[in-house]
Amino acid sequence: MASDACKAARALVASAHRITVLTGAGVSTDSGIPDFRGPGPDGVWARDDAGPGFSLDAYLSDPEVRRLAWRTRLDSPVWTAKPNAAHKALAELERSGRLRTVVTQNVDGLHQKAGSDPHRVLELHGTLHATSCLGCGATGPMRDALQRVAGGEPEPDCPRCGGILKSATISFGQELDGEVLRRARLAVLDCDVLLVAGTSLSVQPAAGLVPLAARAGARVVICNAEPTPYDSVATVVLHEPVGEVLPDLSSVPPSGGGRFSSWGDPSTWS
Repeated sequence: MASDACKAARALVASAHRITVLTGAGVSTDSGIPDFRGPGPDGVWARDDAGPGFSLDAYLSDPEVRRLAWRTRLDSPVWTAKPNAAHKALAELERSGRLRTVVTQNVDGLHQKAGSDPHRVLELHGTLHATSCLGCGATGPMRDALQRVAGGEPEPDCPRCGGILKSATISFGQELDGEVLRRARLAVLDCDVLLVAGTSLSVQPAAGLVPLAARAGARVVICNAEPTPYDSVATVVLHEPVGEVLPDLSSVPPSGGGRFSSWGDPSTWS
């Protein structure tokens, strides 16, 4: 990485005291997880395990949609995927003491598998590694439900109440967890650099975190293969592979310069 944009990104990371990262599907494609488009029953706009074309309403109302979703979950590439260089680089940046939070739109759990502290990873769109009952709200390990599917159940129900189970991901037509979103907003307000990687920034409210950070004074670095709607608010835009950019940026030693200030918790604002 020798371009002027790359050098500028390295300088920002070197001077940063507190970095928040926003990641999208492009961070996991090198791990063999496709970047799908379109709404689905598990995952906003189909970075999901059930394929495009189904809303939460369809999942609730159509047993065949649910059965298809369970068959697809059983064969999801997530179960065999391993963290790639981008995931590992962010875990290394965390260990350097400068990365405070990873906000991710992904549901694959690869940030945690790469070594990121689970308490520092905010999964905006939930996780594929757990199930949630749409009746009583009970949660459980996805592996338990998949074992039932592999054993011949076309649609495992909730072991507590018999209700409809789905993965603990946010489906099209379903609201994000309010507390997770609040913590994500706080994380972008309470950083001096927001590093955006592998996301088209086309899905709200995740995309809205970028202008929020910029208005609060954070420097924004966007690394994505294609232009995004928020490139104009970024200090640096990189159209380079995230699997090359993130390891390079994570290797930059801190310069000790710069300054940091926080706007504080937005829930306390009047």
